[in-house]
Amino acid sequence: MFTGLVDDVGLIEHVADTPAGRELRIASRYIDVTDGESIAVNGACLTVREHGMTAEGRGWFTVAAVVTTIGRTTIGSWQAGEQVNLERAMKLGDRLGGHLVLGHVDGLGRVLGTRDEGDAWLIDVELPESLRLLMVDKGSVAVNGVSLTVNELLPTGIQLSIIEYTRRHTALGVLAPGTPVHVEADVLAKHVERLLTPWLRASGAPSITAALQELQA
Repeated sequence: MFTGLVDDVGLIEHVADTPAGRELRIASRYIDVTDGESIAVNGACLTVREHGMTAEGRGWFTVAAVVTTIGRTTIGSWQAGEQVNLERAMKLGDRLGGHLVLGHVDGLGRVLGTRDEGDAWLIDVELPESLRLLMVDKGSVAVNGVSLTVNELLPTGIQLSIIEYTRRHTALGVLAPGTPVHVEADVLAKHVERLLTPWLRASGAPSITAALQELQA
């Protein structure tokens, strides 16, 4: 379980296809990780396989993504030299400064455009239809592992408003039009959809998405 508050920006140092999956070696400021612990890498929960420290005192760890994870994320296209958002799993009793994030990518969004507006940086993100109706105006969403607030609902997705601190302390600052991003919807919205879908189907609606679309028509 995570909060979506990124506590380090890591650097991918090496990528290799291994029997364990697509292995990434990531340099970070973490020096006390343990093998087997969970770390969210751009919002995808991955397991530390090995870890260590360089002669300069900087930490590093390796993770591997299997074929099912690669099929749902952008990890298959990651290369050495790229920056990634990192967050270690929360401890029971930690402050929940963001929102409950599982580290399970629900789908890929695509950056439509960015622009500065006053002291905010606005990002328009196109979403798959399956995710659009799980978004709520001023609700929570995790994008590349960062807990963010939906600034505005768009016809094909959402608009995000990024403050200067977040832009400076995460890898969101490199986003540009056309960039794919990991999106995780609020877990509460997903449970509501799951619980209501059987009842809606019994009434003739194939899904909550179809029922909401009919109401909006």
